[in-house]
This record gives sequence, C-alpha cells and structure tokens, in this order.
Amino acid sequence: MGTAQSREGLDVSDADSDQYAEEEEEEEEEEEQYDDAEDQPKAFKSKTLDEVDAKLKSLKLKYGASSSPSSSSSNNPNSKNSVKLYLHIGGNTPKAKWIVSDKYTSYSFVRTTKFDGGDDYDEGDEDDEPDGGAWVLKVGSKVRARVLSEMQLKLFGDQRRVDFVSNGVWALKFPSEEAYRKFLSEFQDCLFENVHGLKATEENKVKVYGKEFIGWLKPEVADDSMWEDATDDGGPEPVTPVRPSNDLLEEFEEAANGGVQSLTLGALDNSFLVNDSGVQVYRNFNHGIHGKGVSVKFDGGGLSSGRLSTPKKALLMRAETNMLLMSPLKEGKPNANGLQQLDIETGKIVTEWKFEKDGADITMRDITNDTKGSQLDPSESTFLGLDDNRLCQWDMRERRGMVQNIANANSPVLHWTQGHQFSRGTNFQCFATTGDGSIVVGSLDGKIRLYSKTSMRQAKTAFPGLGSPITNVDVTYDGKWILGTADTYLVLICTMFTDKDGKTKTGFSGRMGNKIPAPRLLKLTPLDSHLAGSNNKFHGGHFSWVTENGKQERHLVATVGKFSVIWDFQQVKNSAHDCYRNQQGLKSCYCYKILLKDESIVESRFMHDKYAVSDSPEAPLVVATPMKVSSISLSGKRQR
Repeated sequence: MGTAQSREGLDVSDADSDQYAEEEEEEEEEEEQYDDAEDQPKAFKSKTLDEVDAKLKSLKLKYGASSSPSSSSSNNPNSKNSVKLYLHIGGNTPKAKWIVSDKYTSYSFVRTTKFDGGDDYDEGDEDDEPDGGAWVLKVGSKVRARVLSEMQLKLFGDQRRVDFVSNGVWALKFPSEEAYRKFLSEFQDCLFENVHGLKATEENKVKVYGKEFIGWLKPEVADDSMWEDATDDGGPEPVTPVRPSNDLLEEFEEAANGGVQSLTLGALDNSFLVNDSGVQVYRNFNHGIHGKGVSVKFDGGGLSSGRLSTPKKALLMRAETNMLLMSPLKEGKPNANGLQQLDIETGKIVTEWKFEKDGADITMRDITNDTKGSQLDPSESTFLGLDDNRLCQWDMRERRGMVQNIANANSPVLHWTQGHQFSRGTNFQCFATTGDGSIVVGSLDGKIRLYSKTSMRQAKTAFPGLGSPITNVDVTYDGKWILGTADTYLVLICTMFTDKDGKTKTGFSGRMGNKIPAPRLLKLTPLDSHLAGSNNKFHGGHFSWVTENGKQERHLVATVGKFSVIWDFQQVKNSAHDCYRNQQGLKSCYCYKILLKDESIVESRFMHDKYAVSDSPEAPLVVATPMKVSSISLSGKRQR
C-alpha cells in the first residue's frame, strides 16, 4: 500500500495577505479546537501571550523586537524573522490536515551545548569560531530542532514555505520572498557548520568539497548537461499494463521460518533466504519467488563448525551452484575472519576458508562478485573483499592444484591476488561492481570512491561526502550512475563527463576534472519520514538488476523501517520533473511509491530483469521481513 504523501503537500495558504492579515474565522475555530484536544502533545503547548510578555519585560532588554533573531515578535507581523507556524495533524488518515499553530511568531538560529537538557544557548557574535556547540532552530516556544539532515527540510518555493520534522511535522510560511530566501541561506550555513565543524565561508567550503566539486554545494554553477542529456537506454517508455490498475500488486506472501538475516536473489532458477537455522530455497517465477520446501540446516542452530554466528552475508558463485556465507566475529560488527562455501546442489558446506595476508589473519567486512553478472559464470573462482582499510581480490583456487576438503583439520587459506591495504583510515563501509568489474566504494565520512578494474591502489575519482556515512552503495551495469545510501536520504550520482577530446567517459576510467554534475537526493517527505519513525534509517538502496549491455535499470528501491520505497529511475533523471521546480540547493525527488509491511523489513530487492513480464515495466520486487517473504509486481503507471 502507498502512503498519502499528497496530504502533506497541500497548499497551506489561506486568506492571509503578504502582511499576515486577519485569519478567517473558521481557521481560528480549528486552532481553538486543536488547543483543547486531549491528545495534544505537551511539547506543543505554549505559554500565554501575557506570560511571554511579562517574561520579556523582566529581562529588561535594551533592544527592540526587530534587532535580535531570538526575540519574540509575537504581535508584530513585520518584525525581523517573522513566520507563520503550521502543524500537521491526523498522520496519514483521511482526517489529516494542516492547522495554524502560531499566527505570528518568529524563528532564530542559536548555538547551544546543552541541546538535550535545559535552555542554555550561546548567542555570541556570529563571527566567533565554532566552540563545539551545535546550531539549533527555534520557532517561538514550540519548536527547537538541531539543524541536521534529520529535519528532512522540504522546500515549497511557490508558497514561500518549508516543511520539516521535529517531534511532529511542521511548516513555516514566510511573509516575503526575501524572508524565505534569507531563512534558507541561514539554514544552509548552520547545517554546513554543524556537519563539518567549520564556519560556512567560501574558503572553508572549498576546503571541504574541493574546487572541482563546489557545484555540489552550489548546484546553480554545476555542469548539469549530463543530466539534461540522460536518456532511457532501455528502449521505449513502458505501455500501460494489462494487469489490474493497482500500483503495487502482491503476488506471493509466505512464512519464512523466522529470524531472516539476508535475502539473496538468483538470476537462474532459485533465490535464497538465510535465517537463524539455515538457508531456505525459493523458486524464481515471473511473478516473484515461491518456497520449494527445501532448506539447508545449520548444525546445532549455528554453522557446521559451531564456531561462528549466523551468517549475515551470502554470495552466489559458479553459475549459482555455490554460495559463500560470511559470519561476523562479534555481535553488532560485520567483520569476519573467514567464510564457508556451501554446495547448493548437495546442501553441504564443503570448505571453510580463512582470510590471511602475509601469514597473518585478517578480517573482511564485506564481499561481492568480481562483476555485476559474474555469479552466472560456472568457472568463477575469484571474488572481491572489503575491510575498513583494505580493498582486495580473493582466489579460491588452491595453488597446489587441489581444493582442500572441510574434513581437513586446518581451513584452507584464500589467495590474495591483488589489492591494497591503505595506511591511513579510509573507513570503507560498502562496495559494489559494474558489468566490467570497476569498483565503487562508500565510506564512513560519506566519500564515494571509484576504482578502475585494473587498479585498487588509487581511486580514479573521489566524490566528497554530504555529511552522512554511506552505509550501502550500488552502481548501474554500465557504470554511469551510482546510488549511495545514507541514514536520511539516497544520493544519486552521475559519473559521466566529457574529456578534452570530446569523448564521453565515466569517472571509473579517468579523472572528471571540473565539469562534474551535481548529485540528486532521493528523500522521504517530512510526513512519511515522521511516520517511518525517528529511529528508522534508510538501508540497502539498490537499482533494479540487469546483466546485459544496452539495458538500463528502471527503478530504485530502499528500505526504511516498515517501508519499501520505490523511485522511477527515468523520472528522477528528468531535469524537467515537477519535484525540481522552485528548489534551492541540491535537487531532491519526493515522487515514490511505498510498500508498507506489518514488521520491519530486512531487505527489498528487484529480481533479475529476465523475470519482467510483458505487462509490467519491471521484474517483481521481493521484500523480506524476519517472518515473511513477499513478491510484489509494479504497474506501468508512473508516480506523479
């Protein structure tokens, strides 16, 4: 099912003039009714105007209301930083609406070192260097929010309005275009300082982003020609499907025996769920995956050796007849010092491998196939490994020409064929490969690095971070587009550029110079972000799955809490898309479909493109929760 994002986007304008004229009588009644409601959160209750006025008088301020950003200005709609404050009530129900929370109030940005306890603010000179505190947005007495991406600020330029999350969903409406743009400028400066610990000067912005990527901070100066020229290489637009008109049609749903840890989709006959007790086998169909009633059990509820915990990572190899299972050494940490090789046809773990370099045991935090389609190669014997400061390739071929059996006392050692151990902390988190074996790596500092298939020593291109760690990364088969997952957004990056000879290349094959397109952000609306829950974060952002030159991925999917969120890839790339009108800063797309499950989702992935049927624009989406697995078909209608 999809959530009603349109309710949040309703125009909050009313009978006000630009000078905040009298409210309509009906709106006043709504506000009074809400103030008296039993379920009104205590945090939203404000002091009376008389109490506020008495408090201001007791302070004996030497300046008028318009001279301080933090002054009340409750009764003066023309004072500095005046805004009108709205609150969204009713969640996602038919009764959802915006109500006026404060007709005449003001906002201010203040620095504090005690955000979670007390009201101790440092409103010193704005030229002071950061002192370790954080900038906070205050709106009257009702809103107090640390300026971070978690606020999910959404702009409505045509309404001079911004929406955001802070213990509820709020909207600010500004009396003039100048006031609206002033707020955005102040907000961006405070955000930069909170994220990077540096004042938002031009010098510091260049220091953080570099001259080549200044367009990421100032998209208006970036070269967006590659976005403008982006075309759907996958052929004509999909026609309206023959199947029923539901946007998301559930085909299969069945129990998954509980404790699901990961979902591994195959492009051939089978897909797999790894849970606490073993590996469940599912059959691939054009409308999703369906259980075969077959599973590989782990001895004693754990792996065969009893030494390792439940696998958190599974990787298909050798024409999907083998699976590599990697288990973390410590709870809550992904790093492992080895893996197990499962023969799917016999259901037996045939080999336990160790990670070792120069005679010393090492760990890996992630593994992936050499290329985006190499799991289909029956002769595949190598795969890639990633640790915090390592990027390498492992070879499963025993150098003496003989593969050791699990019955042997000592686990065989994987052969390190190529790679690099970085001397300084790169804090790698995740990686993925293209169709030709180029590698994209995401880091804790938010950077995304591109390595060619011939060298893991030095990145060809390193995109700067936007302030949040990259927890998952994916790349299209052709290497032209990268999708990075952060806690509160997805970042879509175009890797294409034109070299000095006029040839179009990707950042995997050469340095992109100074004509680098600005990225685009895929975000939840403030309302959907609030409904998803403050503790829920995006994870597992992926493109749909193709393994053939000339075919283009059509959708993107990510998971947050109980939501699977789906974007139309071609729509996101379209520079004329409605979402991008009246926006400042990086363009953000809010047009998506949401699938809601009754428990938190472990993973959401599209099946291989070969399972797309003639009446659907996309292969089915498979959604795994700890207790169930579902297969969903998409209609051909675009999200507007």
